[in-house]
Amino acid sequence: MKGYLPTPAQLPPRMPQLRDGWQRRLCRAVLRLCGWSLSGEFPDVPKLVLIAAPHSSWWDGVWGLLIKVAIGADVHFMAKQELFRGPLGSLLRRLGGMAIDRGAAKGVVEQMVDQFRQRDRLWLGIAPEGTRKPVARWKSGFWHIAREAGVPVFPVAFHYPDKTIRLGPLFAASADMDADLARLRAYYAPFKGKHRDV
Repeated sequence: MKGYLPTPAQLPPRMPQLRDGWQRRLCRAVLRLCGWSLSGEFPDVPKLVLIAAPHSSWWDGVWGLLIKVAIGADVHFMAKQELFRGPLGSLLRRLGGMAIDRGAAKGVVEQMVDQFRQRDRLWLGIAPEGTRKPVARWKSGFWHIAREAGVPVFPVAFHYPDKTIRLGPLFAASADMDADLARLRAYYAPFKGKHRDV
């Protein structure tokens, strides 16, 4: 499906969803006014790692958050635990933030794998480039999380020329990380970010 913003009734039943409210209607109105829409289908799976690229502007986060709220997708993201103190922490949790303890005995990958094992549903969003600057190689944390948790990777692309967020096919992490990363980067090759390609 191309150029749409799905309603709650159109979302897959096993997809983690937020409660409906005025925020959803407001975000849908803003996206329509700005000309953004979705292309593709959401997978009917309760757990996955969503990767978003190309990440070339802080606007990517704005559009991503608006889409998340507009369609009611309960997508989480990681942030260092120090940010979760005080009022900012409350806001981050409401937006889907998950605190990561970088000083813990378990590394970030292990902490997230534990989260997948403890929850019935979890969609985790990650920007594999790790920065808005051009990179020669993606960070591989998302691959390790997906592989060790036994969940698929869901590629999502920002394509600025037609203001579309493209939903790709699910990708299963194999035993060959380098080959998997090469295949995923090849998938993203046609998509153009605000300031650059992948």
